[in-house]
Amino acid sequence: MINIVSSEYNLTGEEENKLILREYRALLRALKERIKKGDKQRLRQAFEMAVEAHRHTRRKSGEPYIFHPLAVARIVVEEIGLGVTSAICALLHDTVEDTEITLEDVEREFGKTIAKIIDGLTKISNVVDIKGDSTLQAENFRKILLTLVEDPRVILIKLADRLHNMRTLESMNREKQLKIASETTYIYSPLAHRLGLYEIKSEMEDLAMKYTQPEIYTEIARNLKETRRDRTRYINEFIKPIRDLLVAQGLDFEIYGRPKAINSIYNKMRTKHVSFDEVYDLFAIRIILNSPIEKEKDDCWKAYSVVTNIYHPSTERLRDWISVPKGNGYEALHTTVMGPGGRWVEVQIRSARMNEIAEKGLAAHWKYKEGAPTQQESKLDSFLVHLSEILSNPDTDTIDFLQDFKLDLFTEEIYIYTPKGDMRVLPKGATALDFAFDIHSELGMKSIGAKVNYKLVPLSHKINSGDQVEVITSSKQKPSEDWLSFLVTAKAKSKIKSYFKEQRRKVAEEGKIILRKKLEQIGVPMSHYNLNELCAHFKRITQFDLFYAVAVGSIDLSELKSFTKNGEKLQQPKEQKGDMGLMTEGDLKKALPGKGEVVIFGDSSDKIQYKLASCCQPIPGDNVFGFMSGDGMTIHRTDCPNAAKLLANYGHRIIKTKWAKNKEISFLTGVRIVGLDDVGVIQKITNVISGELKVNMRSLSIDSNDGIFEGTITVYVHDREEFTKLCNALAALDGINKVERLELITA
Repeated sequence: MINIVSSEYNLTGEEENKLILREYRALLRALKERIKKGDKQRLRQAFEMAVEAHRHTRRKSGEPYIFHPLAVARIVVEEIGLGVTSAICALLHDTVEDTEITLEDVEREFGKTIAKIIDGLTKISNVVDIKGDSTLQAENFRKILLTLVEDPRVILIKLADRLHNMRTLESMNREKQLKIASETTYIYSPLAHRLGLYEIKSEMEDLAMKYTQPEIYTEIARNLKETRRDRTRYINEFIKPIRDLLVAQGLDFEIYGRPKAINSIYNKMRTKHVSFDEVYDLFAIRIILNSPIEKEKDDCWKAYSVVTNIYHPSTERLRDWISVPKGNGYEALHTTVMGPGGRWVEVQIRSARMNEIAEKGLAAHWKYKEGAPTQQESKLDSFLVHLSEILSNPDTDTIDFLQDFKLDLFTEEIYIYTPKGDMRVLPKGATALDFAFDIHSELGMKSIGAKVNYKLVPLSHKINSGDQVEVITSSKQKPSEDWLSFLVTAKAKSKIKSYFKEQRRKVAEEGKIILRKKLEQIGVPMSHYNLNELCAHFKRITQFDLFYAVAVGSIDLSELKSFTKNGEKLQQPKEQKGDMGLMTEGDLKKALPGKGEVVIFGDSSDKIQYKLASCCQPIPGDNVFGFMSGDGMTIHRTDCPNAAKLLANYGHRIIKTKWAKNKEISFLTGVRIVGLDDVGVIQKITNVISGELKVNMRSLSIDSNDGIFEGTITVYVHDREEFTKLCNALAALDGINKVERLELITA
């Protein structure tokens, strides 16, 4: 990890210069094997240009700004595996955006290729004024993907840039930390995953969790540290017989154990409702085989045989990504076996080449493209073609596109066959209609049904890995909006939404003509001002919505009689003036107390309307933020399931918040409790809640099955401290195995 200086920065100019030169020399050492004649001079030139351009700039930590491009360049080379051209671009990546250096200067000094990459990086970073709810981050994500199609190095350098920003996030203020961390989990981490950069993806998610859920992150990190010695002893015990047998088989290999990422461990704790101690696969064993490419597959299966001869495998947990690699080129054998002491252990087996692709993703894939075409090549190239098709549609709604595309990035893959035996890769849960759109958009548009394994099925039928699918079409078929309810892939959804947007546009054009004639009859023009008045009166967000509503007859234009005319301007009725149901940024600033930087809520002196989000039910003591909407402010926990989307996409609506000290107000929250079903268990629980702790209980629901009970209890507490005290008291009762906070409380 590259992190040159701490946030408490205090060095002299001479010490700074030594550190800068040391980092530059480390970059040259990392590039040693790739430097050709003339490269060192170009690198030096780029370094000096960056130093000069950023000479008056410092980061929030106080360190000279040049440390950042140097660190990004080292990540690009050492952790992603790119070469000299990308290192030069990383050194210069902020110059055109932040300094007086122009793109023409870069092209003159370094040529068109580097200038084009710098231009792509600058376009990603530039803030664009976007109207409506197509927010900055979603639009930037779309731009990132466009640059990915043009030159993948742009996004790889951008990922390195984001990774270093995450590593140095400590010096930022709290709002900035939340915003950047949420953008990272919402946009950059899924992209790193899709490009096969698993190490970077895991580190990004861990660092994001460090700032969005600091208490949980710290607790898991502490538990990992405390159990390191026992874990190491167990790994050594597990590995020894495998190592001996692999050596006897004459295989050249490395074998080691490594802990799972903190975020990965937390996800297992949350989804499986288990504690840290109950997560059985805290680590994975890796076997890396140094095999020639023609023997890779045989050697991997040979190693698998060795492992399963010693330890019993779980038949449900075998993952063969060697025969059919993942869509991002990932190849490996994964199996889970029963190790000593009755503990399940995950074992990953892959060759050195596969390991490089697993760690460096797209960059390593391009390195191996020089030989004959491989499965990884065709898969990644088809992904880029697929991406280009989606992005070629200029009308796609940005937020919808981002949501749909993220599903494609993270969803597990299935493998489907055409009637001719060609294989297609689709996300798990895809339907027959998704398959039709994957073959060709026109085929999807005309689909009326399908045959799956020779049996007739509807378009909504979910297909499974290994199915053979034949699409049935009709020239008279037209898309239905119902299709959006069961489509899964971004490509299919994008095409359907585009089709209906075009249909609505035609209808809206008719509405525009009708409205223009109506306004001419009353003697006023269809000006921007008048249209805004009409939008406000009829509660339509955009002029397009207004035109469409006129065309389909959902608004009554006879209400224009209630408007007053002031020259060529229309004035809506006074009692409805400004009642649009949407809060503008101006309204927001007026509503906020003080400087509009901090909203204190929880006592009677508040001047801004707020409510607690039902999706995460915050209570005093939780880390929270405010989200502005038309009906006021909603308070969410920073670890709310919806937090990443809100913080990443609607930054202008996020308000820094903190709890006021108030012990008079109670807040609804709940616990999930699991234990042994025994006589008097409910009485023991209610005695603790109502008797000992005097907590007001709203509801109690207990269900028992085969001697185990599971219950949910909703209570009113004053703050998190009181809630934690309650959970600890319940957990201390005999027969109680688990007590955890409810994520969602229904009214």
